[in-house]
Amino acid sequence: MEETPMFHKDLVLLEKPQINLARSTAARMWGVSLCAGMTILQSALTDSYRSVIIALTAVASAAAVELLIFFKTKKLTLGDGSTVASILIFSLLLPNHIHPVIAALGAVFAMAVVKGSFGGLGTNWVNPALGGWFFIRFSWPVLFDNALKGSPLTILSENLSRGFSDPLGSPMGILKISGAAGNALDNVLTSFLNNTIFSITHTDLSEGYMELFFMTREGIIADRGLAAFLLGSIIITASQVNRSWVPGVFLGVYAVFVRIFGALPLGGPLGQGDLLFGLLTGGTLTAAFLLVADPVTGPNSNIGALIAAVLGGFFTFLFKYKGNEPYGAFFAVFLLNALMPLIRNMENRFLSRKRRAPWGG
Repeated sequence: MEETPMFHKDLVLLEKPQINLARSTAARMWGVSLCAGMTILQSALTDSYRSVIIALTAVASAAAVELLIFFKTKKLTLGDGSTVASILIFSLLLPNHIHPVIAALGAVFAMAVVKGSFGGLGTNWVNPALGGWFFIRFSWPVLFDNALKGSPLTILSENLSRGFSDPLGSPMGILKISGAAGNALDNVLTSFLNNTIFSITHTDLSEGYMELFFMTREGIIADRGLAAFLLGSIIITASQVNRSWVPGVFLGVYAVFVRIFGALPLGGPLGQGDLLFGLLTGGTLTAAFLLVADPVTGPNSNIGALIAAVLGGFFTFLFKYKGNEPYGAFFAVFLLNALMPLIRNMENRFLSRKRRAPWGG
């Protein structure tokens, strides 16, 4: 009896778009963990190590969840670094004065619900760190806001909500009047730069900006450890941990909108938005380098990644400046994650390539 062939001679294969990253999953995760850990450590140096306590509590809680999942599935994923990386990023998004128990609950939600219930690494529809942040933000809004009570962004937002404005549209100008900008270290560094580097171009850096790199006030950990984060982002970019051009596009689009329209909500003129303040506050750089560039919750093609980065930059401006949401970058990335099935569907529809099977006639 003659056997029926398994494959039709006219069978074609559908090649879906995908991006191959230079580093393995474990290498990428531990690289990201290094960047986040450096940021947490800088923040901890000026808050009696509260930032480290928050991060360690969150990591320990997440690890416990992973072990419980292991006893059920017999699949242990702690070794690939994804749990540690996700929870350290999650810690960056938290206020440095949030209670560690709240951080632990957010970490459990991120691992058990956002990641675990959808099948683990690579199947979650939203970044676990972002999912945990939203869980805390909307489950305990009063505690979250109180933990940020003295932060520059909270003070700025409160002044704007009371109708206070600045004729130049300068957020730093409003903060100076409120007494929430500048400190001794800022004065020393600003004076040094103005007398050396900026004297060459006959320009002056206003007081208050250098404090953003070494913040000692309340704030999210990512903002309080900005100098270390910038160093860490250089390391992971040079190491090809993620698609390095994605943060550049995201920040570039965001910067254009801030420059053109950023001063308007603060009472200033068109085209005079404060780029430096817009880029260095609200976890914007963290969103760009660690959230938008995440390949798991990102597009599968370069064209899709470009579209996502452009939309992310625009949405960040929209939430932060039009919506008066200090951490609008996180809302923007969450919206991108929600739109990702649509973007991936368009990738498969328009970018997939058909080719004849090698066994075809």
